[in-house]
Amino acid sequence: MQLLLQQGFDIIFLKGPLAAAELVKIIGDFDAILCGDDDITAEVLVKGKEGKLKYISKYGVGVDRIDVGKAKELRIPVTNCPGVNQVSVAELVFSLLLSFARNITAETNITKAGGWQKITGFEIYNKTIGIVGLGAVGREVAKRATAFGLHVLVNTAHPPLDFIQANGYTLCDSVNELSAKSDIITLHTPLTTATNGLINESVINGMKHGAIIINTSRGGLVDTNAVAQGLSSGIIGGYLTDVLDEEPMPKNHPLKDFPNVMITPHIGSRTYESVARQGTLAVENLVNMIAGNVAAYSRNLV
Repeated sequence: MQLLLQQGFDIIFLKGPLAAAELVKIIGDFDAILCGDDDITAEVLVKGKEGKLKYISKYGVGVDRIDVGKAKELRIPVTNCPGVNQVSVAELVFSLLLSFARNITAETNITKAGGWQKITGFEIYNKTIGIVGLGAVGREVAKRATAFGLHVLVNTAHPPLDFIQANGYTLCDSVNELSAKSDIITLHTPLTTATNGLINESVINGMKHGAIIINTSRGGLVDTNAVAQGLSSGIIGGYLTDVLDEEPMPKNHPLKDFPNVMITPHIGSRTYESVARQGTLAVENLVNMIAGNVAAYSRNLV
């Protein structure tokens, strides 16, 4: 914030995430936007281009809410903040997993209410974890998984073979193969047309009975209705997620009443350290774009 305010820009702060219907009315008034998970659709970009919009700086890594293809067509540069949140997200994966395994939320609530109930949990040691996506976050999860004594399976679009072999991980050819062998499945791949609904009815039906799915990436990676059916049938032993297909969560969301579902409000990168890194890089990208310092921001172009 200090860095941003020092620039002398005329700044308007809007609480997001903003829907396309809201953005399309105002986007043309801005030379640049620093956005989070706002809906930057093709229509929004066209309206922006018709007005003053010249630059988009994404606060964060994922750009699935931005029509990057349309932005390129309109010659509106889009930057993001790679390499800033992998530690925070990886730590949340194990926060969710360990809390679920040891019934931490239930035990805390029971004890605070005056009870003293010892619920039997389970160890994650010697279990098998399947990691879908082996980018920055997936690698950090894999390192921690090894430290916890988990057997690591991986499936990724572009396998880093040296990293996989050096660490003794097992590469699976498909998500179906990985899910059939894993006690725990954790998702760390971007949301694209190819990965939308990646965890679907077919994958779930082939899973180990009682397996746990962790999703700290994007809600659209799973077919929500298929997950609900898998939870009802017992195929899925638990669904631990930081992201939903619709955020904030609607009151009638199909997963909210399952006792073996944990939902956090998209806090994967919400640590002090990660927020500081993301905020600083997002503002630096913006400042460098406006100044025309291409060399400084080009490595962060999407």
